[in-house]
Amino acid sequence: MSSIVASTPAAPSAAALAHFEALLAHEADCSDVGADLAAGAAAFVLLDVRGPGAFARGHVAGATNLPHREIDAARMAAWPEGTLFVVYCAGPHCNGADRAALRLARLGRPVKKMIGGVTGWLDEGFVLVAGDDAARNA
Repeated sequence: MSSIVASTPAAPSAAALAHFEALLAHEADCSDVGADLAAGAAAFVLLDVRGPGAFARGHVAGATNLPHREIDAARMAAWPEGTLFVVYCAGPHCNGADRAALRLARLGRPVKKMIGGVTGWLDEGFVLVAGDDAARNA
């Protein structure tokens, strides 16, 4: 019986290295974000890029709500140049984090996407906090 997986050869090691290094330069997983937040070692601003209603229903503690449609140069002036942003949205079924990352990159801001979004956060066993707290649109 032939393997479906092996029917397409794996990329050469050099190509795989470049690919996976690029992925890690663009993405952060929920577990790593959670560990940094818990340790107080977050060297980034965590942006929940969903709308205010979704944010109020439940978000990652410490996240700032800035809907992706509202990301512009004037809004981003609140943070120093070079600030790393980690963006998330509802989950794999949502492209809000991709839209936010694109806007931030166009503004010359360092950005990573928290893969999995809220769905991934919950899947990792983390909790959300509810309410429209002080982090709204900082």
